[in-house]
Amino acid sequence: MLDRAWQWQATEKVVYSRTLTEPHSARTRIEREFDPDAVRRLKVDANHDITVDGPELAAEAIRTGVVDEFQVIVCPVVIGGGKRFFPNGVRLDLELAEERRFGNGVVVLRYVVRG
Repeated sequence: MLDRAWQWQATEKVVYSRTLTEPHSARTRIEREFDPDAVRRLKVDANHDITVDGPELAAEAIRTGVVDEFQVIVCPVVIGGGKRFFPNGVRLDLELAEERRFGNGVVVLRYVVRG
């Protein structure tokens, strides 16, 4: 957990928000509008993975075609409700690239977008 916290603190972050006035963590900047071209430029310049978090932002990133990989974490608990995982009207051909199973029943699936 501590390693993850240190990684988070050291990571450059972009928060897309129309309501936040200032960042709440170090190395964070706020952008008002999602810009898929800016994300494409980040991807070209990055020497590490870029993540998109949050259902609305992820849906927008998926719709605009900037997502090239999905990591799905399946937990053995059913709660019900919540937001959809994928946005309406999107079709992607995915290829399973990796799967990891844990003793507690959690499965991590990594898919890459074909094409």
